[in-house]
Amino acid sequence: MIIFQTVSKSYTQEIGTPAQTALANLSFSVEKGETLGLIGANGAGKSTSIKLLMDFIRPDTGSIHLFNGSPCTPHIRKQIGYLPEVANFPANLSVHDLIRFTGTTCDVPKGILNERSQELLTLLDLWDVRKRPLRTYSKGMQQRANFAIALVNDPDLLILDEPMSGLDPIGRKKVIDLIGQLKEAGKTILFCSHILEDVDRLVDNILLLHKGKKLFHGTPHELAAEEGASSIAEAFVSRVNKEGIHA
Repeated sequence: MIIFQTVSKSYTQEIGTPAQTALANLSFSVEKGETLGLIGANGAGKSTSIKLLMDFIRPDTGSIHLFNGSPCTPHIRKQIGYLPEVANFPANLSVHDLIRFTGTTCDVPKGILNERSQELLTLLDLWDVRKRPLRTYSKGMQQRANFAIALVNDPDLLILDEPMSGLDPIGRKKVIDLIGQLKEAGKTILFCSHILEDVDRLVDNILLLHKGKKLFHGTPHELAAEEGASSIAEAFVSRVNKEGIHA
């Protein structure tokens, strides 16, 4: 489903200054139906990895395979649902408008689009406010709206960047439950989050990045066992601290 092969990416800061390495020879894979959690501190390379998958940027070296093709292949986009960390909605549009636009772009038949729109917006407690301008939504409501938009095309691959951002406890539970349902339906899910208890609860495997390098790829239980830790959060801190000592 997803294969990164020795992918590197750097960003130029200013003319005459060294480029900042975002990813360094990163290799990993995600199988169909797998849920992978990307974890790491700020600047670890998580968002860069997602941007590469979405073809917002291109790698300097290495290759990325997605659905046995390339992320730059146009038709592949119709198989992906993407939830960015920050939703930038047109001020005067409603979630109903954006769902119709997204569904039409992805060639979802009108009847199915209407059914799926009602199902998702009801599930995420947005049906009664579906025609309100998104500028009137709270941050949590906008995040739930963005989740509905990401799912309207019934994607095979779901890419989530901090999906719990801005959610209150009720909204967070709704999204966690929804991700659980998507897992049971066999969807492939890649998401990054700083809330490690959510990662531990939802994923099959984790990819721990630190300063653009892979420190661990495996199950949360395996990381905790290797670090002699009682939780994924404790194991994460232990592994990153070791890297700092040996750097």
